[in-house]
Amino acid sequence: MKILNKITRVCTIIPPSGFLLDDRVFMTLGILKVARVIQTLYPVDNLDLSGIVDFVQAVRDYVATHETEVYCITATTPQLPPVVQIISAIRELAPNARIILGGPHVTLSHAAQLGEQKRGVVSRAHVALDELQKLADVLVAGDGEKTIKLALQESPDRLINGDDPKTDLFLTEEELKNDVWPLRELLDAKSYRYFVDGLPALSIVSQLGCPFGCGFCGGRRSPSLRRKRSRGAANVVLEMEHMYRTYGNRGFMFYDDELNVDKQQIGELMRAIIDLQKRLGVQFRLRGFVKSQLFTDEQAALMYEAGFRIVLIGFESGSDLMLKLMNKQATRADNTRCMEIAARHGLKVKALMSLGHPGESKDTAMETRDWLLQVKPNDFDITVITVYPGTPYHDDSVPHPTLENIWVYETKGYKLYSKGLNFQETANFYKGHPGEYSAYVFTDFLQPKDIVQLRDSIEAEVRDKLGILYPTSAAALRYEHSMGQGRLPPHILQSADKVQPLPLPISRLSLPVLSGT
Repeated sequence: MKILNKITRVCTIIPPSGFLLDDRVFMTLGILKVARVIQTLYPVDNLDLSGIVDFVQAVRDYVATHETEVYCITATTPQLPPVVQIISAIRELAPNARIILGGPHVTLSHAAQLGEQKRGVVSRAHVALDELQKLADVLVAGDGEKTIKLALQESPDRLINGDDPKTDLFLTEEELKNDVWPLRELLDAKSYRYFVDGLPALSIVSQLGCPFGCGFCGGRRSPSLRRKRSRGAANVVLEMEHMYRTYGNRGFMFYDDELNVDKQQIGELMRAIIDLQKRLGVQFRLRGFVKSQLFTDEQAALMYEAGFRIVLIGFESGSDLMLKLMNKQATRADNTRCMEIAARHGLKVKALMSLGHPGESKDTAMETRDWLLQVKPNDFDITVITVYPGTPYHDDSVPHPTLENIWVYETKGYKLYSKGLNFQETANFYKGHPGEYSAYVFTDFLQPKDIVQLRDSIEAEVRDKLGILYPTSAAALRYEHSMGQGRLPPHILQSADKVQPLPLPISRLSLPVLSGT
């Protein structure tokens, strides 16, 4: 552990997501909320490496030219390989710096390890968390707004758990209603390319968590990801007004798991957004996710009036068998009814589909194809399922009795086989570009190559018959080290001075911190 006697500056880092078609679309908001808290203690820099090809050189140049004692890095599971490279560069040039690693991957891996402990086993979740502890000085599980103050102490614990509702480090729903907003000033908003109905858009989150238990979904045993916690309509619309006045954007992408998990709250939020637009004399365009079996005509009408013109829905499959085995708690009929409701109210739908669930076969894959052709979504995405820490498909798997490094998940007599992966090395298991998908899962009926071929053929046929174009990828950004003599451009590096603590409960969390300059 790096014991620090003094902190003068902290750097937060957003790693690249090379698996996406365009890495500069959605701002990473979680670490920007953490940065907002850090800013009340120390000056803070942010390295935004989204879409940067030579990101390691950018990190090296920053470390070489700044006397920064602490680096805070967020990571999803697919981002872990570049995070390993980032940390290696920091270690080489600043061996005494403290590295704090948080985000979904740490949270999911920790939850998976706790699950093993409860079952009395030591398996791959323990190994994964041990490897993470070798990588970073401090691991943070769960929400970071409170835990960051502990992580910045002189000699913190190696793992700080903000994912336990029994402790005061867990962010309650009441606290969330008064929570800090993301420090978007640490990003170059102009470099992000996202539009909703033709209007430049920024991301926002109105609630955290999803209470459902889908087998493929991460965080089903992580309270911070499983428990629904709403910010409340008043807080959300206040942030929307701030974003509109600050950045001029009239487009908003809601990155909630599902906006309509609570039927009362979605009604309150939509009415508040409608009132905000009337008061400002503007029209917004909105986009977000909904849960198919909970979607109603009343919700659709309110969402359209609030400015929604398209919704994203994780239908996942056109097969009732697959929906049952993945524990989707929705049927094909539910999903068809949802499509009909959206159409009645002028809402376009992007259908999110996936292949490779337990018992997946050519027949079930064809049911997905046929359903898409029947309901005719305005857009769709079909991917190969991912088995990563924190998902039941991963955490409830057992070693195959004869095949090395193959794990077996079984439900209702159907099996899903997955290859054990080193997530610090492999990133191409998640999504992918058309024609470049990989599968690390298989069933009793389909081998990995079969799943990829079916995915590619279904996408090609549905796009052709429905007239839906393939998405285009944006050119990656290149950091020209030699041209700038190591000076980082504003789309990579932004800084914020220390400010007085915000009048919010979280900023008043009473914990000892190190003195600055």
